[in-house]
Amino acid sequence: MMHSHIVGIGGYLPERIMTNHDLEKIVDTSDSWIRERTGISRRHIIGREQATSDMAAAAARQALADAGLTINDIDALIVATTTPDMIFPSTATIVQSKLDGKDFPAWDIQAVCSGFVYGLAHADCMIRAGMFRRVLLIGSEAMSRIVDWTDRTTCVLFGDGAGAVVLEGREQEGGVVGSVLHADGAYRDLLKAEHAHGHASPDSFHREGIDFATDAAGIAAVEMKGNEVFRVAVTKLGEVVNEILQRYELEDKDIDWLIPHQANIRIIQATARKLGMDMQRVAQTVKDHGNTSSASVPLALNELYRSGQLQPGQTILLEAFAGGFAWGANLIKWTKQGFSNGT
Repeated sequence: MMHSHIVGIGGYLPERIMTNHDLEKIVDTSDSWIRERTGISRRHIIGREQATSDMAAAAARQALADAGLTINDIDALIVATTTPDMIFPSTATIVQSKLDGKDFPAWDIQAVCSGFVYGLAHADCMIRAGMFRRVLLIGSEAMSRIVDWTDRTTCVLFGDGAGAVVLEGREQEGGVVGSVLHADGAYRDLLKAEHAHGHASPDSFHREGIDFATDAAGIAAVEMKGNEVFRVAVTKLGEVVNEILQRYELEDKDIDWLIPHQANIRIIQATARKLGMDMQRVAQTVKDHGNTSSASVPLALNELYRSGQLQPGQTILLEAFAGGFAWGANLIKWTKQGFSNGT
């Protein structure tokens, strides 16, 4: 039986950093208000000439280099994104071209912040079935382009970036143990962004004085009923964590690392409490990245890996919650050697 092992990891964050103090100049907010409610201090913002595919390609190159592979060694490419370059073709095919890849299948997956968790489950199933040997999976988001920069309750939450992994099928035990996925469209109006026809940016709003409601009409803007989303997220994440542990006959104490979606420090803390986990065993990047949607889990994984803290034999739990609502978790028995000197 084939098992899906992570053999390469990469990440990319845009050069520009927007701090909470920068946001104080745009909307009626404060650094203390944002930090107390979200745990976020800063976030990265995509450059004007960059696209989601550019960030995805940069993360993919790092993951391929980490695996000691080239794009010609890949059998399939999946990009999880809510902010594609265009309606079609898929961002994945654009990334494939930017990496000089050809012929192998490439497609997008849209499950908002749960996109990477969903994508990992999909790739794992196809590797187990023998359809592919190696899959390049990327989460890449330009969330700054779909937020309302006049809405202080949402624009402070999001950032941009990309994370990637290379999965390889091996007979060796370990790797992706399994996944649990859920969705419930009855909650769809609590967190949404409707029909995008263009892009906004904090620069255009702040420097040019754009009235978002008029000048930027037609651009998708994230709408969120924060309190309701928080309550459901904490409940569903607690349930899915229990479900995946029961399915694979594990206990809370068996988890070495929790790598959660980086949406809000309070949600992360609540999930850790349900597992009885010390926050020292929880990957935390929300302070510096904000919510990068489908990129947040692979970016957090990348940071943890490059810090040298992931070691073979450890059990890792990934989890995410997203608009839709869509949520899920992946369980991994880590087999990759710890990061050292770029290898």
